[in-house]
Amino acid sequence: MGNRQRRPGSRKGLRAGALAAALALCSGLLAACGSSEADGLTEVTVGVGGNVFDTPMRVAAEKNFFRAQGLDVKFISLTASIGAAALQSDSVQFLNDSPNDFLTAVSRKIPEIAVSMDGGGNPLGLIVSTKFAAEHGLTSQSPPEAVAKALVGSTGGASSATTKGQAGLLMQEYGVDPASVHYVALPSPAADKASLANNQIDWFVTSEPIPLEVQDDGDGVVVASPDSVPAWSLPRSGYGQVVVVRQSFADENSDVVRRFVTAVEQGSAYARTHETEAVNIMKKTLTGVPDDVLLASLRLVDWPEKDTMSAEGWNTSMTFLGKLGSLPKNTKLPQSSWTNQYLPQ
Repeated sequence: MGNRQRRPGSRKGLRAGALAAALALCSGLLAACGSSEADGLTEVTVGVGGNVFDTPMRVAAEKNFFRAQGLDVKFISLTASIGAAALQSDSVQFLNDSPNDFLTAVSRKIPEIAVSMDGGGNPLGLIVSTKFAAEHGLTSQSPPEAVAKALVGSTGGASSATTKGQAGLLMQEYGVDPASVHYVALPSPAADKASLANNQIDWFVTSEPIPLEVQDDGDGVVVASPDSVPAWSLPRSGYGQVVVVRQSFADENSDVVRRFVTAVEQGSAYARTHETEAVNIMKKTLTGVPDDVLLASLRLVDWPEKDTMSAEGWNTSMTFLGKLGSLPKNTKLPQSSWTNQYLPQ
């Protein structure tokens, strides 16, 4: 779930703009659009987010799990704002998507279907500046109630409404009014990072590895994570990432979908039991991230042995996202919008 969120706007305007962007993407990457046969392999293109949740797919590619399934997989990094449109325009055939973005697409009647869950939980981190930590006696071992109380009257960075919601969950859990915090709107987690280093803000929340990288650079202290904050924990946050396809593609290419999710499930199970290899593989994508930071970040995600979904799991995810206020009003998830039928039995 992380902190990716679509910008406000009309349904028609959002979809039209995103579709145009996706079509432009496709025209610039013709070799990656659609499917073709190369060396006896079926070529498919996958949209990824460039974060730790890409791990099962990157592992599956590196360990040749996709090739063993007869697939030649190409990766394209996409922003949340164009993921659904890229899928509908066939610029990508598979999308490694956040539950938030998938549910938003479903609420807008975009014909997508989730076919597996390849990562659970939310690898969040709340990092305070070294100055703020010293002034309030905060350390990485501080109890979450002390962290929440220290935030009263502080200035936080917010790169999306979701990050404000995540911080709000922490504060509300310990009786602190989220309105007691002043926020500075910033365009991205990178801007949060720069503002923290310059003491323009006291803290921010985002997905790892950014907070741990900031700590490693000596510019802050990570004082809250899913390991210390029950409201962010796996049992209460639910799914972190799902594999999504266009409904018509699944109907017409069921065998390709089955082979793809089989390889992804193998990748998530491998990442679960081979941490060192997973770190070495992800270093090629998340360049410049220290090994210990990357390992700590990967450990905040539950890499499942089986990528199956359940109604209970989706209910947990939707409850969590509802508390963040990140979903369109009255969002519902029909049973027809997700399935385990393509996964290995």
